Parts: sequence; structure tokens; C-alpha cells
Amino acid sequence: MGVTPSETPGETAGHSETTGRGETYPSNPGRPGHGVLYRLNDGVAEIELDRPEAGNALDVTMKQGLLAAVRRVAAEGDAVRAVLLTGRGKAFCVGQDLKEHARALEERPASAFATVTEEYNPLVLALRALPQPVVVAVEGACVGAGLGLALCADVRVVAAGARFATAFTGIGLAADTGLSASLAEAVGPSRAAGLFLLGDRFGSDEALDWGLAHRVVPDGTAAAEGRALAGRLAQGPTLAYAQVKRLLREAPGAAPADVLDREAAAQAALGATHDHRAAVRSFLDRGRPVFEGR
Repeated sequence: MGVTPSETPGETAGHSETTGRGETYPSNPGRPGHGVLYRLNDGVAEIELDRPEAGNALDVTMKQGLLAAVRRVAAEGDAVRAVLLTGRGKAFCVGQDLKEHARALEERPASAFATVTEEYNPLVLALRALPQPVVVAVEGACVGAGLGLALCADVRVVAAGARFATAFTGIGLAADTGLSASLAEAVGPSRAAGLFLLGDRFGSDEALDWGLAHRVVPDGTAAAEGRALAGRLAQGPTLAYAQVKRLLREAPGAAPADVLDREAAAQAALGATHDHRAAVRSFLDRGRPVFEGR
């Protein structure tokens, strides 16, 4: 959830095949500027939060649109080789729409937190399950559930002026969107505890120093840099990327022998692919490999 209330309603989102034309998730042409845009170009699926006047705050429309867009990526199969997650406007995402949350507390207090299990949890699980590399581009505020979404990505590109916070304890809550685990994995348990308990904000320099960010770029360029990195990944060994993601996901808490066995199985499986054999030949011939995902 988040700490910044939204200001205006609306509804949009998008999907395209290979033309880059966006459509809306959920589709409602009468309420533009409120939803999630989806585009597919050259193997890169771009998912853009599109509620800029409210800091891309997550209300039910945004959460449902995000989940639909992520499920679209999964349905596209091999047509998607990399994913870019961005936010339109000055903020990546300020977290949960607190105006919507306040209404839920007043009107249906017994089910006000159903959004966690019904919307946030399926969204996080779907994002983390994607075999494609996911890049997130962060401008401005990245707070609460917005930070949780950013930490679902494999590569994070952060604008110099970006600012981060857990924000939950400031409104008497703990954590959702998997942040209690993902933040501890990114910055370490001790620092994560301090960020939750003290509620301190931090910027791009700290994010880079702590390993939360992979690139810091000038303000206003995060989406372009993220798009370039996603394009680079889309040209890469996607089968190997999928195995790397799986190994990293399964490694925490695993016995060393299990880790070694999984790595051996992954290497054997990848070693039988066309991509591996062709890449070895290209290396020996001092050429540049072309990865086809087979």
C-alpha cells in the first residue's frame, strides 16, 4: 500500500502486437489517463502505469490493469523476450491509493484488506513467475507497494532524483507486495529493518550503493535507458536468462548440494540447445552470436 492519496479518477491501459500502438487495460475510452498501457515492439513488452496526475497511485483499476498486462506477457509466449515496467509522469508509483483505501475502511471494513490477497498477491506472483528478464525504470517517487513492484524486477534503472520509502509503518501497517522479503534480499535484513521501522526515505545514491539499483541515470531518461537495456536483453540468450532467474529464485535457503544439482541440470539442459552450440561456434570463429531462443 502507499502513503500518498490520489487526486483524480480515470481509466486506461494498453496493448499492441508489434506496432507499438497502445490499448488499455482495463479498456475504457471515456476515461483516459487512468490505467496500464501495454505495447509489444521487437520482442520487448512495455508495461506503463498511466495515472500521472495521481502519482500512478494503485487503485482497483490500476491493480487489475497491471495484472491483466502481466498475464498478457505470459500469454504472448516466445513473442516476448524482455519486459519493461515504467510509470508515466513525474512518479513511478506512490503506492496504494489511500483515498480508495479510506473509503473501503468506512464502507466495508471487514474486507478492506482483501485487496492484498485478491489483487496485490496475484500481481506479485505473476510478475515474479515471468521467465523473461524484467527491467523497471524509476523516476520520482517509488513508495510502499510501488517499491514492492519495483523489487519484482530483475534490473532496476533509477533516475538521479528518484526517492524511495517503505511507508507502511507511517500509516500503522507492516508490509505487502512481498516487500518484507524482497527488500531484505536487496539491501540486507538489518538495513531493511531500519527502513521499515524508522521509515527513512532514501535516494538514488543509496539505492545504488546498497545494490537496489543497477543504473543511475539523469532525470527524465530512466525510461529511455530502461528501454535500451530491455532491447539489449531481448537480443540475448533468453533460455539462459530464464534458467538464471529460476536458479536465483530457488537458491535462498536451499542446501548447497541442491544448489549444485540444480545448476548442473540447468547447464545440461542449456548445453543441448541450438543457442549454446551456435554461440560456442561464434566465439571460436570470433563472431557475434545470434540467440534464437531454441
